[in-house]
Amino acid sequence: MPSSYLTSEGYEKFQKELDFLRADKRREIAERLQEAVEDGELIENAEYEDAKNEQAFVEGRIKELESLLANAHVIDEAKQKSDQVQVGCRVTIKEGRHNPEKYFLVGPVEADPRNGRISNESPLGKALLNHRAGDKVKVEAPGGAFLVKIIKIS
Repeated sequence: MPSSYLTSEGYEKFQKELDFLRADKRREIAERLQEAVEDGELIENAEYEDAKNEQAFVEGRIKELESLLANAHVIDEAKQKSDQVQVGCRVTIKEGRHNPEKYFLVGPVEADPRNGRISNESPLGKALLNHRAGDKVKVEAPGGAFLVKIIKIS
């Protein structure tokens, strides 16, 4: 997996999920499997099949999180330059006569556009990178191009 940007908050969140899956969830699934085995016939045991499927999903997620965390580039928001838009910056933009919008530029795994967290790989995120407050930036989006002005970077 290529390196991905993570905020320190995001890194901690994914680490907690990984710890939970490794310790608690694995134990829970093992107990479910043991109970299903004790119940007898495994060929037609729906609980056993369900537990095996969940086990496969959990093990896949553990591998995914291990890779993500091992290759993560943790963003130190305190050390981010505020004169140019970079991953880890908070940026306020304005499109035409619309109200200003505030975004936090993050890596794709933490993106949540509805909550103002946009990916550096999204059309808007890519367009804003390396620009300064006052710049007008053309954004090439699937729905068509549009122009935004960068009001503030923090």
